[in-house]
Amino acid sequence: MNNPLLDLSDLPRFSSVKPEHVEPALDEVLETNRVRIDAITRADAHSWDDVVAPLEAIGHRLGRVWAPVGHLNAVVNTPQLREAYNRCLPKLSAYATELNQNEALFRSFRRVAEADAPLDPVQRKVVEHALRDFRLAGVDLPSAEKSRFKALMEELATLQAKFEENVLDATNAWSKHTTDEAQLAGLPEGLVDRAREAAAEAQKEGWLFTLDFPAYHGVLSYADDRELRREFYEAWVTRASDQGPHAGRWDNTPVMLRILELRQEAAALLGFASYAEYSLATKMAANTDEVVTFLEELAAPSRPAAARELAEVAEVAAEADHPLEAWDVAYYAEKLRRKRFDISDEALRPWFPAARVLEGMFRLTETLFGVSIRQGDSADRWHDDVAYYEIHDGSGLRGSFYVDLYARSRKRGGAWMDDCVGRARLNGEFDRPVAFLVCNFMPASGNRPPLLTHDEVVTLFHEFGHTLHHLLTRIDYPSVSGINGVAWDAVELPSQFLENFAWEPDVLPLISGHYETGEPLPADLLDRLLESRQFQAGMQMVRQLEFALFDFLLHARAEPPTAADMAELLAEVRSRVAVVDYPAFNRFPQAFSHIFGGGYAAGYYSYKWAEVLSADAFGAFEESAEPLDPTLGRRFLENVLEVGGSVDAMDAFVGFRGRRPTPEALLRQSGVLRDD
Repeated sequence: MNNPLLDLSDLPRFSSVKPEHVEPALDEVLETNRVRIDAITRADAHSWDDVVAPLEAIGHRLGRVWAPVGHLNAVVNTPQLREAYNRCLPKLSAYATELNQNEALFRSFRRVAEADAPLDPVQRKVVEHALRDFRLAGVDLPSAEKSRFKALMEELATLQAKFEENVLDATNAWSKHTTDEAQLAGLPEGLVDRAREAAAEAQKEGWLFTLDFPAYHGVLSYADDRELRREFYEAWVTRASDQGPHAGRWDNTPVMLRILELRQEAAALLGFASYAEYSLATKMAANTDEVVTFLEELAAPSRPAAARELAEVAEVAAEADHPLEAWDVAYYAEKLRRKRFDISDEALRPWFPAARVLEGMFRLTETLFGVSIRQGDSADRWHDDVAYYEIHDGSGLRGSFYVDLYARSRKRGGAWMDDCVGRARLNGEFDRPVAFLVCNFMPASGNRPPLLTHDEVVTLFHEFGHTLHHLLTRIDYPSVSGINGVAWDAVELPSQFLENFAWEPDVLPLISGHYETGEPLPADLLDRLLESRQFQAGMQMVRQLEFALFDFLLHARAEPPTAADMAELLAEVRSRVAVVDYPAFNRFPQAFSHIFGGGYAAGYYSYKWAEVLSADAFGAFEESAEPLDPTLGRRFLENVLEVGGSVDAMDAFVGFRGRRPTPEALLRQSGVLRDD
């Protein structure tokens, strides 16, 4: 079989990949890798060239083969592809554990570390990380416990995929069909147009709304019909749970409990008191107490600020003859925002056409980092909405990336960047990095091109920060190149750093222009947008702290929780940091994919940790006489973006900023702390 996944001569051939290609391709690569690993260990090798370099090469090839599969499963999910993908997950997990539990290979790496032959700093970091990962996979465990750890990892891989599937299926299963035009009052024109088109495609009269995030957010923020807001809210916060319109059908509760049980058992096998403690072995934070203290120190000034902000929303809602419920908060907050700043996200949409935002963001990047970005036309794509770009500098092509911006069925919700090809210079061959940049914005509707809210602009900048981190690396060893090998609580630094520029007065003209006339964002509208930056920053802060504390304390337990324990912990965390009263049917953890499906278990705090780093790093530009100072941009490029995981995260930050970070920059940036 001519398997396109095994053709690594160029970019992936997405349109040629079929579900039946997936498992044979993975099997072939894993078999080849095992043969090569056996040869290394049999040779009793002890040099970089004989041990580490070949391991880097086979890991890189595996990544190249599997990356398109994982990506397609996320963006064009089908039952057949999902089945093939799920069959492979235990194989990948087994291989990874088998590799990192290989005692002979572990001894080979130790000999490399102890050999007289000198290693350069990057090579030494590769070896240090490898030795750490061997130990975290249980290489020192007795045989029976090794086998048990391997089985735990395989089951976890399957369960985490199941969690994501349940969330996707529950989201896709719900829709709202209406023929009552009165229910549409207050809704943005673009959302209504899209719902009309969806109804027509389904051969129905009226309007058909899905539960993707643009629709959910639009209804909660703008729908005058309170019952419609409540209906959307309940559907969203009960996805994949025992509550709501599909109660019990895709309930993630037993999946979550089993995941937590397995994580705790795995951590205990390795001698850690909790999974949180195990998680910190690859992060900047020194111990669990440091993380909890960090979050509590952010919460202390943020909760009073959030309470004041909620009281302001309640004042706006006071004229309504009903209590302020969770499904009312966004609606009345938007009214307050309009009242205070005479501005709204929807009023701003016409000024942020997606094409103009992309173009301006690229120009900013060129100014800061001395590169150029141009659209490519040779790449195979998985959907007509997808664009492909290349990034160049004076030396030539640095890397390339795919952009998939719009929501559609069978596409996972949220926004993310992922690795398609990592930078690698191995066996005389050079692979330039390739990235996926994925969002779920509202697509074009009617005669309107895709238009973004400013919040979505910020999201796009965030994911592009990750993209640049991956693409602009100068490190040639895949395990510490780009985002690889970077401490998890620092990996958000480049993304959150770049967000700040979406608020810069010198940048906003680059990324805005009316979609019909091309006219720049009017000065008064620009001023009001900037004035609104800190609007409800306290409420946003405590919301993220709620997620972070719940995640970390859940994984810091010495014993796996019951469903009642989990509910009790969430209630306790909310009593400490939240200001909004949640209804009893709220089941947000059942769709908390970051920690149950993704890689943020006991690590969601890293968003706030990295925000401290990013706010402080951006402070250097605020202190400069030139807001888009290319000298500072070059310094950030050289000290943070180019080094990947080859330098400790704190050393990389200090290399740029000249000192360690402080949290005050974030608290002031968000308006929680004020100089007055």
